[in-house]
Amino acid sequence: MSGHSKWSTIKRKKGAKDAARSKVWSRLAREIIVAARMGGGDQETNARLRTAILAAKATNMPNTNIERGIKRGTGEIEGAVYEELNFEGYGPGGVAVLVETQTDNRNRTASEVRHAFSKYNGNLGTTGCVSYLFTRKGSISLDSALIDMEKAMELAIEAGAEDVEETSDGIVITTAFEDYTSVLQSMQDQELPVIGSELFQEPATTVRVEGRDAVTLMKLISAMDDLDDVSQVSANFDIDEAEMAEIMESM
Repeated sequence: MSGHSKWSTIKRKKGAKDAARSKVWSRLAREIIVAARMGGGDQETNARLRTAILAAKATNMPNTNIERGIKRGTGEIEGAVYEELNFEGYGPGGVAVLVETQTDNRNRTASEVRHAFSKYNGNLGTTGCVSYLFTRKGSISLDSALIDMEKAMELAIEAGAEDVEETSDGIVITTAFEDYTSVLQSMQDQELPVIGSELFQEPATTVRVEGRDAVTLMKLISAMDDLDDVSQVSANFDIDEAEMAEIMESM
């Protein structure tokens, strides 16, 4: 078991045990704030903000939350000022781990990320040590109970998607980074059952891990993902599906 879609599945199952929607909205709100601060509050001229708003709407975030995030980003209302800070390192078994954060306190975030790496037998590396192993892509999920695979594939490919895959959690559409916004917009304009969307880091190669290394690695990734300042965790692991199921059951 490897790749972004597998970790997304794990996060959804894990989310059933915690306040998943609340955390998703919190992360999306931070992205809206950062996007508005960097490029202004007009989504017509700020592609990043437009993408963040589309992703937020896909999770049914209330418009009032979206508008408040834009105003915080542009300084119209007071609030914490967030900046992007990325960390790179290695987990058990030599797995590359890329941690993306949006924080209002660099020292706190750095300390928490460093502690997680140390606690679960990982090593925090230098900037650029693993990021070259990943390529940013887009992911859009559809409710397979409301649209069949053949129709979804036809519409997605027509809109410019790279790949369409049916999983146990729905239909997953993968796009190139530069096509993500237009494909997502097309899916929503056609009123397809979008249940989630995000940008992710796809690894060029994967590292096979098993046994104790696999258990500790998933604890590391889960601990990173639970940190409030972390927006996304990417790793190039490959774990047997049956073993992964056992690990997640025990966590």
